[in-house]
Amino acid sequence: MTENMRRGSCLHHRLALSLMLSTFTHVTFPAFMRSRNHSTWPKPPCKMYYPTDPDYEAICPDVEAFVCAANGVTYKNECFFCIAKWEFGPHIAFVKYGKCH
Repeated sequence: MTENMRRGSCLHHRLALSLMLSTFTHVTFPAFMRSRNHSTWPKPPCKMYYPTDPDYEAICPDVEAFVCAANGVTYKNECFFCIAKWEFGPHIAFVKYGKCH
């Protein structure tokens, strides 16, 4: 394995860990606030999930931290929500953390 391959693999692991930690933070912090007013909850930081290369396939962490969108779809976590918003347009708006009813 070349040094460049090891660096690329390490970068991939760091990115995945960063995404998981960000998802965890954005889900647990509002839970501590106990706010029932969903309009005051922070929206997912979607810019960090958008691919910089159009041919790049996004890899989202396998973490269940549900996000409800205005289209009535419950996404597994904010990464999946943000990628769907990036791919399908602004009509996919954030509603709340948690499952849609």
